Parts: sequence; structure tokens; C-alpha cells
Amino acid sequence: MLVLAHISDLHLDGTGRATERAERVRDRLWELPGPVDALLVTGDIADHGTEGEYEEAARILGLRDRGAPFPVLTCPGNHDSRAPYRKALLGEPAGDGPVNSVRVFDDAAVLMCDSSVPGSDEGELDEETYAWIEETLDELDGLPALLAFHHPPVALHHPLPDAYQLRRPSALAALLERRSEVAGIITGHAHTPAATTFGGRPLVVGPGVTWTLRLPWEGEGAADREAPPGFAFHVLDDEGRLTSHFRVAV
Repeated sequence: MLVLAHISDLHLDGTGRATERAERVRDRLWELPGPVDALLVTGDIADHGTEGEYEEAARILGLRDRGAPFPVLTCPGNHDSRAPYRKALLGEPAGDGPVNSVRVFDDAAVLMCDSSVPGSDEGELDEETYAWIEETLDELDGLPALLAFHHPPVALHHPLPDAYQLRRPSALAALLERRSEVAGIITGHAHTPAATTFGGRPLVVGPGVTWTLRLPWEGEGAADREAPPGFAFHVLDDEGRLTSHFRVAV
């Protein structure tokens, strides 16, 4: 069984508000009575994609001093910038190619995929990333896997996130048809907890840390900045079933 904590859309921008909300969620997770297997962070970690914002993220998430009580897995979103992300958050050489990585656990693996498109708010898994997913799944030799990236590949029934969905969702659907070992998809971007299906798999959208999306029938204005920051727990059990639980940090 694999248990993931999940946060998304921190939008760290150097303000006290963004820092406090991220630290509030961090503290809740760091103080869990029982540890999870990993923390998954699905993009828009920084608001402007600067090195300073990633340095703050690395501090908050315990990436610099290895202060996190469990592994921290990240992938970029449309507000992130690949070169500063690699350098200041991951401590890797700067580069402009997609930031893809995998973490293998005893019973499953998590593929963190880069759906960012430099210079655009839309998302896309490019051909290099699709090839990497296929090669990685081949190497995992049938081990159950979760795909994590920023942009949902389906409409969520709000004009703001629906304007910036994942491009070419048919390519992802075709991959899922070939790869039965993919147990589910985890995304962010929409600032609202949501659950649906895509390509016959569970698709779970994580809540936002910085603000919560107000749906059209909930009132005027898209951003509810007073709602507490949200997070999720995802459980992939031994039968390959993905179950998600949502929480807020008050």
C-alpha cells in the first residue's frame, strides 16, 4: 500500500500571506502521528518562477537541509520556470528541457511529469515526456504507477481552469489504453479538490494552498482567498484502487 500526502499551487511570491499558508500546511503534515510514504507537490510552487521563490520553497519543504520526515516529490506548473526550478529547488544544473522524475516504492511508483509549456498557461505533455513515461513504465516491469502532473486533462466546469487544460488529451488517453499498470492520475492547477475519471482511470485534482476556486454556483469571483489552504491524502491499495481524502489546515 502506498500513502501520499498531496499539496498544489503554493504560489510562493515573497509575501507573508503565501509563506504563512504554505508553512501552515507543511506543519500539519510534518506533525502527523504516523508518517506517509511521500509528499507530492503538483506544480505552481512559485508564482513568478524566480530563484528566490524556489529557495523559499526548498526551505519550507525541507529540501535543502533534508528536514522533511518523508520524501518530497515535485513537478512544475505553468507559473514555474524550468531553469530556476532545477537550480534553486532541486539543486541540479539549470536546463530548459522538461523536468520529469520517478520515485519507486516497494509496491508502486510515482511518475512526476512536466506539463508546463514555457511562455504559456496551457499545459502539454510533449513527445519527450511521453517517450520518458513509456520507457519508465517499461523499466518498472508492470509495477503499479501513478502519473502526476499539473494540468487536468478534462473540463472541471469552471471557465478559469477550463481555459488552460492539458493540450492533446487524446495522446494521454491512448497511452492509458496501452498501459494497464497506470492506476490513476493526480493533478493540481484548478485550486479546487475534485475527483473524476479519464481514460478509464481515477483522476484526482488537489486543492490549492494559496486560494480556493469558487465554482459558478457558489457566488461571484473565482478566488476565495479566505478559505483555508487544502491538502489531500491518496491511498493506492494492494488491489490497485486509488482512494483520496481531502483536508484543510485551519
